[in-house]
Amino acid sequence: MKHKAAVVQMVSGGDVHANLRSAAGLIGQAREQGADLILLPENFAVLDGGPLSQFAERQGDTAALLQGFLQEQARSTGAWLIAGSMPLSTRPSRHGTSPEAVPGRRVRPACMVYDPEGRLVARYDKMHLFDVQVEDRQEQYSESRSFEPGDESVCVQTPAGCIGLSICYDLRFPELYRRLLEQGAQVLTVPSAFTKVTGEAHWEVLLRARAIENQCYVLAANQGGVHNATRETWGHSMIVDPWGRILASVESGPGVAVAELDLEALTALRARMPIQSHRRFRDGLC
Repeated sequence: MKHKAAVVQMVSGGDVHANLRSAAGLIGQAREQGADLILLPENFAVLDGGPLSQFAERQGDTAALLQGFLQEQARSTGAWLIAGSMPLSTRPSRHGTSPEAVPGRRVRPACMVYDPEGRLVARYDKMHLFDVQVEDRQEQYSESRSFEPGDESVCVQTPAGCIGLSICYDLRFPELYRRLLEQGAQVLTVPSAFTKVTGEAHWEVLLRARAIENQCYVLAANQGGVHNATRETWGHSMIVDPWGRILASVESGPGVAVAELDLEALTALRARMPIQSHRRFRDGLC
């Protein structure tokens, strides 16, 4: 009932091949430290590389650069790999139908989950898009210009527990995590590229709140450094336990944080403090 998980912090840029080499090295470090569940950050493969549509792939194309890389990393390391986010040109396939193309020049920001055999077992598309003004050098962020949002919450069963998937800005919307909890989540993943300004103000407190209110482990892999003249991310990737304690963290720059997930302790905590059964409001009604 105990597994080691790792969050990978990167400082991705516009060179996809350089980013993948960095990711491979960090995945290897995590595996050497005993992690059998590894989380990459948002935009691990490309950040600041121009229009994302030029890097987008069709789901299931293992001959494509990014999906081929992820499949091989999972297979060669024998770990579960949760691949932050990457651009896909297709929507998730429904009920065995062929994936539908995203119209126009937008892409889907997708989190892909691979098992130790290199098989794609789950996909989550970011639901909440970061269209905000921030008091930093970039000032305006408009993800909806490049991204089409997802519309489905996703959990995936792994030996390390039932994992509820999310991406970055989703963190500010607690109703998503409540839905994941209702789907059975024991571990919540938050691959991110939180800005320095918003991260310094809110990153840790939001992560600890999501862990405490849902009695879940939270794995948060952030980008952590200067990407270009206007883009800087906060870093401070961390693993938080269901009591809100930070078990491991990386402050800035590329790195790996590893910690043990104890599902028996999680179950015991939920039994001692049965928050779920005490809820008075469900779907907005008392």
